[in-house]
Amino acid sequence: MELDIVLVLLFSVALLAGWVDAVVGGGGLLQLPALMLAYPQAPVATLLGTNKLASVFATSTAAITYGRKIKLDHRLLWPTVGLALVGSGLGAAMAGAVSSGALRPIIIAVLMAVAIMVLARPQFGLHPQPKLKTPLRAAALMLAAGLLVAFYDGIIGPGTGIFLAICFAAILGSDYVSATAHAKVINAATNLGALLVFIYFGHVWWALGLLMAIGNATGALIGANMALRNGSKFVRIVLIVVVFVLIARLSYDTLMDFLNA
Repeated sequence: MELDIVLVLLFSVALLAGWVDAVVGGGGLLQLPALMLAYPQAPVATLLGTNKLASVFATSTAAITYGRKIKLDHRLLWPTVGLALVGSGLGAAMAGAVSSGALRPIIIAVLMAVAIMVLARPQFGLHPQPKLKTPLRAAALMLAAGLLVAFYDGIIGPGTGIFLAICFAAILGSDYVSATAHAKVINAATNLGALLVFIYFGHVWWALGLLMAIGNATGALIGANMALRNGSKFVRIVLIVVVFVLIARLSYDTLMDFLNA
């Protein structure tokens, strides 16, 4: 395949990935496999780093767009952002040492639990439903969840935004739009933390990453505005679709690993 065609296709995937990432998360589900398909001989760490470079622009654009319309809980948000930077950096540093294949069954199980919870509770995330009366307990749970999800983001990545949004909805009782708004700020931090590690080790293709970043940011701007305009019901539909696609993708990868073992 000619280089120009490859770049056009990757830019198009980045545009769609940015949209998905801004609405609910999971843009890496599209973007990272596309990079691996386009450059099958490239080091995985380099593709992860290039993906993170583009993703930083998507999550940052979405976070700024949401932040202009949604009132954010800054007292809880910024400590979580700080831990997310650390967690994603640690995850990225271990990206070469931990097998993503070993983590897939766990991730699939968690995603299936998310799907069951969302489908079994049709009203979940549609309206704000404050749950925890103790601020310290809420903060402790969110900080722990943010650190764990950020660590996962550094190692693999796809679905990070979904996990963060579900944490805000389940732990704090946020509606999907507000949960996604908070998740994008933290997701921007997880992407940045991982990116800094990949840059340190020289695992970034800058020209390609910046080209895809333009597509990511454009898609994210469109997606965030659509989510704000259409509300939590729209986000819920996209969430369900992305979760099932992510389960299918990870299940396929697990099956291929098993057959090729």
